[in-house]
Amino acid sequence: MPATLIRPSDPLLQPYTLKHLTLKNRIMSTSHEPNYHEDGMPKDRYRLYHVEKAKGGIALTMTAGSAVVSRDSPAAFGNLLAYKDEIVPWLRQLTDECHEHGAAVMIQLTHLGRRTNWNKADWLPVLSASPVREPAHRSFPKEMEDWDIDRIVADYASAAGRMKEAGLDGFEFECYGHLMDAFWSPATNRREDAYNGSIDNRLRFTLQVLEAVRRAVGPDFIVGCRLVADEDWDKGLSRADGLEICQRLKASGMVDFLNVIRGHIEHDAPLAKVIPIAGMPASPHLDFAGEVRAQTKFPVFHAARINDVATARHAVAEGKLDMVGMTRAHIADPHIVKKIMEGREADIRPCVGATYCLDRIYEGYEALCIHNPATGREASMPHVIAKSTGPRKKIAIVGGGPAGLEAARVSGERGHEVILFEAANNPGGQIRVATQAKRRRELIGIADWRAEQCERLGVSLKFNSFAEAADIRSLAPDIVIVATGGLPQNMAIEDGAELAVSSWDILSGEVKPAEDVLLFDDNGAHAGMAAAEFIAEAGSALEVISPERFFAPEMGGLNLVPYMKAFTQRNVRITTMTRLRSLERQGNKIAAVLWSPYTEADCSTRLVDQVIVENATTPLADLYFELKEESVNRGEVDYEAFVAGRPQTKRTNPPGRFQLFRIGDAVASRNIHAAIYDALRLCNVF
Repeated sequence: MPATLIRPSDPLLQPYTLKHLTLKNRIMSTSHEPNYHEDGMPKDRYRLYHVEKAKGGIALTMTAGSAVVSRDSPAAFGNLLAYKDEIVPWLRQLTDECHEHGAAVMIQLTHLGRRTNWNKADWLPVLSASPVREPAHRSFPKEMEDWDIDRIVADYASAAGRMKEAGLDGFEFECYGHLMDAFWSPATNRREDAYNGSIDNRLRFTLQVLEAVRRAVGPDFIVGCRLVADEDWDKGLSRADGLEICQRLKASGMVDFLNVIRGHIEHDAPLAKVIPIAGMPASPHLDFAGEVRAQTKFPVFHAARINDVATARHAVAEGKLDMVGMTRAHIADPHIVKKIMEGREADIRPCVGATYCLDRIYEGYEALCIHNPATGREASMPHVIAKSTGPRKKIAIVGGGPAGLEAARVSGERGHEVILFEAANNPGGQIRVATQAKRRRELIGIADWRAEQCERLGVSLKFNSFAEAADIRSLAPDIVIVATGGLPQNMAIEDGAELAVSSWDILSGEVKPAEDVLLFDDNGAHAGMAAAEFIAEAGSALEVISPERFFAPEMGGLNLVPYMKAFTQRNVRITTMTRLRSLERQGNKIAAVLWSPYTEADCSTRLVDQVIVENATTPLADLYFELKEESVNRGEVDYEAFVAGRPQTKRTNPPGRFQLFRIGDAVASRNIHAAIYDALRLCNVF
């Protein structure tokens, strides 16, 4: 039976006609900037990322978040440069390849306004409707003059013409936190001319842009606005004014759809409400988007943590949305639609809300999914694992954390016989420690999905099994993978380390928080922050000490928001640029001696009841070293082959009986993504 006939009545699989364009289903990926560009152009990596979603059955993939239309809008997130003519052939190639798979392609255009900085690209001054600073990007913008307005209106029209020339199906303007909506909001528009006051005045710049764009692309080309319709801010754009702006854009006849946003993005905390992370309510603005659709009776798109198929289906079935954005969900699994069509919803790799993807973008890196390392690496890593064409091998894997589970899944997909040993009674490894923090419980989906896939593939999962060397030898395996992770280490303190306990001890419940606690975070990632939040919520007096110039540097701004909210509410004291040098028992207290790297001397002492140290993990690799001399490669990894995706062929010990590898934190303390990526690129060539 053709896959498209399996669920013909599914609301998500119904086509939608927008003007002259028929979208084959109701699922889209909204505009976002993955920072895969090369010199501001959407070259191979960028193109393959979107083509993969097209292969996966998506109806509409929107590129860029956003492509900038002017030179004085320098890229802040790896933005594409829509003001350059050379973008046209690159976008045309991307669009043509997506069209081959039945997906429509649009792009988002913008002038960033104050949401960037002047000290990059051409070093031109940042501008906005008024000289109101944005805390997130810290620039002091100039107020736009008349010649700025004329120039930027023309830039929008020129960029629009390039998008039409590239063969795109349409585009939208970014109107939240950028230049266009800076005129709309009382928080950012303090002008004393014809561009402020009434809604007509505040829309004047927007309508000038739309008129110029329509002259450039004609009346038939699809143009939309991704716009804030309520800034949810006492000094910002009100719901009433936002809805009125929606009505007026519809009435203009120059806009074909509204892609609705609620909230503002002045800094990280409100941004996290616009783009919710794990532990926050899912789809929080869906009802509001439905209200906009009901009042305007106009095509409405929307995305805000709609990360599961059931919610997406509800949004369309109940008439809240015409097109539903599942953007982060497609970063986790670009084949969502294909799996729905084939009746394989259980096989969809879940978005767990970790927001590793966006935090990396906002920290200046490329977007990566916490547990799909193929995303953004389509040129070298597969989303669908192919069967091996070589002999079937017996593969023994020790450790059921993310690295071991991924190794088992990939090896099973390759068609090998796989036996996985896990000492605990459930899979997950360190993920299970992380999920003791209630806000991060969704992370268990990383382990659960892999365990379910392993069961489907016939992998032998041996829980409550502490594998020893004799157990491995008895299997006579071809390949042994040690993925045993690590255990907390404390190498950060010169003296008295035995008086401290670890963040794991706190999160696991093995140690209860004392009344007066000092936590030294020499890692800067989630483990220390989660333990600190746990301690603060237990009612303890807490000071967090970090040696870093920037607090929690291994975590992006979105994930830091709920921690900082909890710390502020619980009066947690934060001290940075300071180390914990030594601990000493003084009666029933612990004296913690602090040291400054700037004076290179002790700088203070704290008397506390308890000291927690977060110093990452040390590899749990005894089994690896016990088996090392029995392996044909003595555990050696050919890094050139590893990176290039070629088989491991090292044979430095010919009498050896198997190949031996270790991955994830069994090698060195890193993170979930690194562990899974290790497993994928090692096992995909077995």
